[in-house]
Amino acid sequence: MTKLEKYVKMVVNVGVNIQPGQKLMIRCPVDCAYFARMAMEEAYKAGAEDVMIQWMDEKSARINYLLAPDSNFGKDTQWEKERVKYLVDEGYNMLSVSASDPEILKGVDPERIQKNQKAGSLMMKPLMDKVSSSQVQWTIASVPTEAWARKVFSDASSVEKAMEMMWDAIYAASRVDDNDPVDNWNAHVANLQSKVEALMGHNFEYLRFKNALGTDFTMRLPQGHIWLACGEKAATGNVFIANIPTEEVFTTPHRTGTNGIVYATKPLVYMGDLIEDFWLKFVDGRVVESGAGRNRHLLEKLLTTHENADYLGEVALVPHDSPISQSGILWYNTLYDENASCHLALGRAYATTVQGTEGKSEEELNAMGVNQSLTHEDFMIGSADLEIIGVTYDGKEVPVFVNGNYAI
Repeated sequence: MTKLEKYVKMVVNVGVNIQPGQKLMIRCPVDCAYFARMAMEEAYKAGAEDVMIQWMDEKSARINYLLAPDSNFGKDTQWEKERVKYLVDEGYNMLSVSASDPEILKGVDPERIQKNQKAGSLMMKPLMDKVSSSQVQWTIASVPTEAWARKVFSDASSVEKAMEMMWDAIYAASRVDDNDPVDNWNAHVANLQSKVEALMGHNFEYLRFKNALGTDFTMRLPQGHIWLACGEKAATGNVFIANIPTEEVFTTPHRTGTNGIVYATKPLVYMGDLIEDFWLKFVDGRVVESGAGRNRHLLEKLLTTHENADYLGEVALVPHDSPISQSGILWYNTLYDENASCHLALGRAYATTVQGTEGKSEEELNAMGVNQSLTHEDFMIGSADLEIIGVTYDGKEVPVFVNGNYAI
C-alpha cells in the first residue's frame, strides 16, 4: 500500500475504529474531497451500515462573511437542528478532517464570525455532548491543503514542494512509515498508558507550573480526577483514538482551582486568524486579565462569546522531546501544535476525566468542578524549560516535568 492508503486505513480502523453495522459522519473540507471518499470506501469495507459526508468550504464562508447582509449571521436554522438530531438519534460516529487556511478570515468583521459561531455551537450542542462524553467513537485527522502548506512551509520552492513536505510531516507525526501503522500505534498507546498509570498513582491535589517566559500558576485538580490518553473506550464498548496524531496525557482542572499567570508559547488559530504572544491571569479559576501582541480583540471574543469560556476545561501534558515538538514545525493548526506542547483548554471539560459524572446535569458538573461551556479551545504553554510539580493530598511534592520533559 501507499502511505496515503495506510494513513486512511489507520484513521478509519484505528482512529474511529468503525465496526460492522455502525454509522459514520465525515466532516471534510471540499479541498480534501479525495480523502473523504477514500475514508468512506474504507469504512464500508470495515462493515459500516451508512457513511455520510458533510462538505465544508472556507472560501465560500469568507465570501459570505464579507458580502452577505447582516441578517444572514447568527440565524437559528431548523434544517440544521434536524440534521444534528438525526445524527444523535441514529448514533453516528464522527471523523473530522482539520485542514484550514490559518488566516482565511483575516480582515473579516469578528462580530459576524462571533454571531455564527455562537449560533452554530448551540445547534451542535446535542452532538458535542455525545462526543465530549465519549458516547460515540470519534477522531480528528488532517490532510494538507495548498494554503495551509504554503503557510507552514513558506520557504518551499513551489506549492507542489510545500504539499510534499506537508504530507511527509503528517505521515511522520502520525506514525505512518514502512512498518505497520497499527503496530506503531499499539506501542505508542502502551507508552502513553504508562504515564497515565504513573500520574494516577500519585493522585495529585495540585499541579504547579513555571518557566522563564513568566508562566507561574497553581492548578487544583478535582477529587476523583482521571488522567486519560489515546485509546479511550466509548460507550459503544469500542476503543478509539480521538486525535491523530496525539502525544498528550490529559485531565481537567477544577473549575475554580487555577491561580496565577500563563504565557502562550505558540500562536492560536481562532476565528480564521492568529492570536499571538498572549497571556492570561487566573483568579479562582477565572480569567481576570489578559493581553496579546496581535489580535487582542480576538482573544477577548474567545473569552466572552460563550458562557464559562473564561474557565479552564483541560490540562494536557506533552513532553518537549516528543516527535512533533522535535520536528521544529510550527503547524498553525491546533491538532498538531497542541501535540508538540503542554497545553490548556478554555471552556468545556470532558466529563470522562472525573469519576461519578455520568448522568449529571451541567449545573451538577459545574458544582463538581467540571467546567461546562459551548466551546473548547486549546492553547499551548509548553517550553523546553517548563517545570511542573505535583502536590499530593498529604503535601508531598513530586517533580512531574523537569526541563520540559517527564520526570516520573
